[in-house]
Amino acid sequence: MSSLTDASFQRSFARALFDPNVAAPQGIARNEEDDAARRFAVHRNNMVAGLVNAVSARFAAVEKLVGREFFAAMAKAFVQGRPPRTPLLMTYGDEFPDFIDTFIPARELPYLADVARIEAARMRAYHAADASPLGAHALGGTAGDALIALRVRLHPSLEIIRSEHPIVTIWAMNSGEQKLAPIESWSGEDALVIRPDLDVEVRRLQPGCAAFLLALADGAALGAAADAAFAESKEFDLTANLAQLLGSGVVCGIA
Repeated sequence: MSSLTDASFQRSFARALFDPNVAAPQGIARNEEDDAARRFAVHRNNMVAGLVNAVSARFAAVEKLVGREFFAAMAKAFVQGRPPRTPLLMTYGDEFPDFIDTFIPARELPYLADVARIEAARMRAYHAADASPLGAHALGGTAGDALIALRVRLHPSLEIIRSEHPIVTIWAMNSGEQKLAPIESWSGEDALVIRPDLDVEVRRLQPGCAAFLLALADGAALGAAADAAFAESKEFDLTANLAQLLGSGVVCGIA
């Protein structure tokens, strides 16, 4: 019987777990080979089902959008093609949105992968490092020239998802945050995912704000980040956005 610590045996065991076309590895039972194959198939099915359930728990809004049966088939294909690389299931599924982009049966729902990106970001935000946000008056009294030269440190849980589709509205309607209703204006939305305190929040960003935050995250000064925002949207209001970001816990340091 092969040793459980033998590297080649472990590789063959893992390969067989995720590929039903691969025979059960040799030496896993003392009974007849047919009995070993049957027992291994039960173990394989239970493990795949457990991982599908883990993906389902993380992407509940996606499952609601496509239905339980469709989601189970999609998640099973993901699990079999991209098994976990670590024993921490809380991180499993980070690649699921990219997988949805390549999943041919889901192509009729072009917004689905971006909704999944919101849900993946929510889990990462939940487990991100804690940080104390600055108060709403942190920049009070700073002169204009000094203000635009400042660089800020954003909250470590912050993520931005940009989309050509109304993904914040779709996510909210399918996560219980907002009532189901027709979407009258089918236009792109940028999502901000953040955990300033205990709860993870998903917010829809105003035009230009995503470009502003992404520039700040790359280390740009406020003035340069504002220029990036203005280039994207003439409606961008630097003063209003700074006040909103400080008031909502996005900024946690100033240089």
